[in-house]
Amino acid sequence: MSAEQSLQEVNVPRDGYDFVVVSNRLPVDRDVAEDGSSTWRRSPGGLVSALAPVMAQRDGAWVGWSGAPDEDLEPFDHDVFHLVPVALSELEVRRYYEGFSNATLWPLYHDVIASPEFHRTWWYAYRRVNERFARQAAETAAPGATVWVQDYQLQLVPRMLRRLRPDVTIGFFNHIPFPPTEIFSQLPWRRAVLDGLTGADLIGFQRPGDAQNFQRCVRKYLGVQFIKGTAQFSESTADGEETSWTVNAGSYPISIDVESIKELTADPSVRARAKEIREELGNPETVYLGVDRLDYTKGIRHRIKAYGELLHDGELSVEDSVLIQVASPSRERVDSYRQLRELVEGMVGRINGQHDTISHTAIRYLHHGYPFEEMVALYLAADVMLVTALRDGMNLVAKEYVAARQDNSGVLVLSEFTGAAEQLRQAVLVNPHDIDGLKEAMLHARDMPRTEARKRMVAMRRQVLTHDVVDWSQRFLDDLAQHAAAHAPGGDDDATAAGARAGGSHE
Repeated sequence: MSAEQSLQEVNVPRDGYDFVVVSNRLPVDRDVAEDGSSTWRRSPGGLVSALAPVMAQRDGAWVGWSGAPDEDLEPFDHDVFHLVPVALSELEVRRYYEGFSNATLWPLYHDVIASPEFHRTWWYAYRRVNERFARQAAETAAPGATVWVQDYQLQLVPRMLRRLRPDVTIGFFNHIPFPPTEIFSQLPWRRAVLDGLTGADLIGFQRPGDAQNFQRCVRKYLGVQFIKGTAQFSESTADGEETSWTVNAGSYPISIDVESIKELTADPSVRARAKEIREELGNPETVYLGVDRLDYTKGIRHRIKAYGELLHDGELSVEDSVLIQVASPSRERVDSYRQLRELVEGMVGRINGQHDTISHTAIRYLHHGYPFEEMVALYLAADVMLVTALRDGMNLVAKEYVAARQDNSGVLVLSEFTGAAEQLRQAVLVNPHDIDGLKEAMLHARDMPRTEARKRMVAMRRQVLTHDVVDWSQRFLDDLAQHAAAHAPGGDDDATAAGARAGGSHE
């Protein structure tokens, strides 16, 4: 799809949907029974929980991939969602998803912790798939609809969609960090990505620093200046006319589904499971917990190294403490992830081999996913939560742990390189690259007086409970609606409330 393709080339449905979410994945997962039959279930996660009520209230549709390559499904309804599948071939999954999204953009946007790969064939696939998502969204949205595009896999969709459907209001949310110009400049297709993003009316980022990085990149490579989070863009249409629009960019830190965690922490079976976990571990004095996808951005190796050194130094013992490390499988067909798994499992094996006894294990390493009920039980069982990411857009595990500590006990050790660190300032903040500092923080968390730990947790819980994922989605969509109203024909193009807020931080 090029700039020359016009609105007339799109089948605009009169009975389309007033609210459309566009995401790499549909909000459902397939459950396959032993007899080969399959059913759909709602995917876990805060984004799906946040948008489900919006879908129900606003006649919404969700455009996304089913997760299976070479599967061409017709639109279908499930729960409150009208689902519009986008088909991807096996080759496109390798090049668009595993390649450009997760081996080019992901490491680049996470401070080049791993080296990004730049392949033209991956870029061509990324652009082609983004075109397909944009066209599907254009043919799903009703006249004047609101379309909310999600995350780094679909950064080209906003401008493509604007060219096809200039009548719709477009939001984009970037769930991962946005890099500074010095790093973003490495991307050979940097201008095309910025062109794509600036097709949106409102672009949301996790932190003010991410929004500022984006604005600096736009100024450097597109020559457009943001003023208080707002900038003007224009381009020529296929018939030679000039079209213009206003873009707002700002910080909208995402959060979690607090209500579901409240329900689970009050569930007697979950509380009993938490007690059972501690008993299975031998009732140690201190249970440390790490919960991550097995990803090189999460600082799992740094955490394990620090814990192993504390055991070696005699500061911790396997009789008195244990580290539970949940490392759920992630992108296992990508080479860097397979290598990370080998490194982590090698470290765990060496430490356990040196320090385990017949009745005690130093590190309980769990390389598989768990139901959310089990995760909440782990949160309740853990005395110290270790979130040591090297770079993270937000890190919702930190917020989930805080929300689960209904008795205000427990200590959160949190990397300063996470978005959550800007909101959970009462955590024990660490630089995970500083192994000695991380070791000191882990001991400080263990030895923290109960009154101090409680004071810190009360403050963090207040922040999380009052800024949940529903609040996040409502703030973004309210500002998007105000932006649309302000810039509609006859609207006020002066500094709107939405524009003023988008320039700052929603905390």
